[in-house]
Order: sequence, then structure tokens, then C-alpha cells
Amino acid sequence: MADKIKTTRTKELEFGGSIGALLMLIFLPGTVLYLLLTCNTADASVFQVPGPLPPLETLWNPFALTLLLGWMSLQAVLYMLPMGTIAEGITLRDNSRLRYKINAFYAFLVSAVLAGVAVTLRVPLSYVYDHFLEFAVASGIISLALSIFLYIKSLAAPESALAPGGNSGNPLYDFFIGHELNPRIGSFDLKYFCELRPGLIGWCLINLCFLMKDIELRGSASLSMILVCGFQGLYVMDALWHEEAILTTMDIVHDGFGFMLAFGDLCWVPFTYSLQAYFLVRHPQELSTLAAIGIVLLNAVGYIIFRGANSQKNAFRRNPSDPSVTGLETIPTATGKKLLVSGWWGLVRHPNYLGDLIMALAWSLPCGLGHILPYFYVIYFTGLLIHREARDEHQCLKKYGLAWQEYCKRVPYRIFPYIY
Repeated sequence: MADKIKTTRTKELEFGGSIGALLMLIFLPGTVLYLLLTCNTADASVFQVPGPLPPLETLWNPFALTLLLGWMSLQAVLYMLPMGTIAEGITLRDNSRLRYKINAFYAFLVSAVLAGVAVTLRVPLSYVYDHFLEFAVASGIISLALSIFLYIKSLAAPESALAPGGNSGNPLYDFFIGHELNPRIGSFDLKYFCELRPGLIGWCLINLCFLMKDIELRGSASLSMILVCGFQGLYVMDALWHEEAILTTMDIVHDGFGFMLAFGDLCWVPFTYSLQAYFLVRHPQELSTLAAIGIVLLNAVGYIIFRGANSQKNAFRRNPSDPSVTGLETIPTATGKKLLVSGWWGLVRHPNYLGDLIMALAWSLPCGLGHILPYFYVIYFTGLLIHREARDEHQCLKKYGLAWQEYCKRVPYRIFPYIY
């Protein structure tokens, strides 16, 4: 049955089509290297080319590659363990629904215990800081190898299994954007596994390694470092605790699994999202108690908006009759579903993005105002969410038609109230 289902070729190519995909294959790894090299310079200026560049042979570290593969293997074992619950994804084009193991938070707890044991045994976690560039290169190699495997695997996949946005017929574009929607080896879902576990939990472990390097250099961790690690740790734990919510995101529902997501999950996230902590090791910042309290309050505001909006949306999707959302105003659509038009979703069309960006600013402020480098995440994330919001708008307009147009009239601002 599934083999007889035919999908049309992808007509709307994103990121500038095949030329844009080729440029992104170069630009994304290049940006990671540029940021890390810049962070290691005395002035950490993004407006000066860092130099001298390290010899290529010094970027290759087999031990770093081995450690990364060991980390991914550990997370894969934790993923497969019989713990947690099982959830079903959305209905696919062949009317099937994939089953997903929900146990990422347990994997985080086990990883945290192992990290605690390593600290107690005085394992030199600062090694990660000292060889961070080599770890980034190794992660990029793993991402590329996985992407090649995914594309080759996708060539044998049935038409019904291909991603709606990654079936252009252009090998370069489909390799980048992802040709197969939900590539699996048996019941092991490769995209779902990479989305939250190795990179996201690894982000916290990397921050811990930087914190230990801070202690090694100065005798104790700075308040700035503690805030950055604490804020980002809370963010990761929240994502893992609400793991099931990811099953309705664009990454899982629409995007194929190719280089874009593989590199993003395994290299971009852990090696650029940890940039504030990496910066603070080389460029420590003094932070007053009053400033720290203000930053904590700002992060709390962002988190309340982010979590409130996401929880409201998830509760409504699971059960529109849930007492927490029954009083909210809705707009009926031709698909039979309803659109929330009050609560957090009556403030702006993407209140979760607004909360996300407020938290991103709070993560960067402990690094002071003297450098733009620690604010890379805020700048990049703003562009990413504006682009993602445009993709969401396009998909929702196609799906809900007049109902979406009515929603946009009722809620005119996309992310920032009275601004955008």
C-alpha cells in the first residue's frame, strides 16, 4: 500500500536552491570554526580575522573523535533501554503512525550522574576546553558521514517515506535539506534520536567542562559562568521533560533528515550554543549582585512566556476540552481543527519564540557588553526564528486558508508585540 503512494516533486526550494545548499555546506562549518577561533583571541573581535590559523593537521584529534563516538553510543544505549513511555507521532501520508520512545529526561539524569562521578573522581574534564576546536572538527566529520549515509539510505526508501520538502530530484539540494522524512534502522529513529539527545545533553556536558576549567584557572567558578550554565541547563531539562511536544514540530513533521539537521543537531548546537561559557573561560566578567538579580528576572520572564505558550498549545492539541484551555477563544478551520486566538496565542502569533529570544538575551548578558561575540546566539537565533516563522506562516496559510487569514487579522504581530 505504502509503495503505491506517490509524492510530487518539491517545487518550492528553500535557502536559494542547490546553489544556496552548496554555500551552506561551506558556510555552516566555516562559521563554527570562525567563532571558536575568534573566541580564543585576546580581543575576541568578530570584525578581525583570527590568526594565525592553526595548521590543518593540528585540528585532527583521533581521541576527540573516539570520545564523541563513545558519547553518541552511550546516548543510543540509553535511548534503547526499556524505560520511559511510548508515544505516537502524527498520521503520515500512508495513514500509519510511528511510535517513539519518550525517555530523554531519564537519559539526561543518567548522564548527569555519570558526569557527577567524573567530577568526584577528578577526571580532567577541562580537556574538552583545551581541545574544543578539535572536538568541533570531529563533530563536523561525524555529521558529514551521517549525512552521506542518510542520503544513500534514502535512495532505497519508498516514495511515501520521502520528505515533502526534500524530494526535488536535485541530489545536492536533497542531500542538504534531507531526502527521507523519518529514516529508521529497525525501530531506531535516527532523526528523533539526534534532535534532542547527543547534542542537547552534550551542550550541558560541554558547559560543565568549561565550568571546571574556570575553577581550575581561578579556584572557583565565576557568578557569570554559574548563571550561563544554570540558565542553559534549565532550558535543556525543560526540552527533555517535554520531549513528546517535539513530535509536532516542523523538524519532525515536515523536514527530512539530511545535512542541515544532522550538522545542526550534532555540531552547530553543542559547539555554538555553548559559546557564552566558552567565552567566559578566556574572557572572565565581573557581575554585581544587582545585575545578576536583574538577569535572573529577565530569564524568568522569558521562561514563563516560553513555557506558558508551549504548554497552552500542547494542551490544546492533545485535548481541546482540557480545563486549562476550554475558556480560550478559537477560530474554526476547514480541516476540522481550531486555532487559538486568545491566551498567549492572542498576544503574538509565536509567543514561544518571543520567550525563547528573551531567554537568549539573558544567557548573553552575563558576558558583559564589551563584546558582540557572546551575543552571536541572540543574533543568529533572531534570524532563525524569523525565518522559521515565515516557513510556519507559509505552511499554515496552505493548510488553513481563510481561517489563517482571519487569525492574522486578529493577531497582527508575529513575534514582538507592536514591533514585528
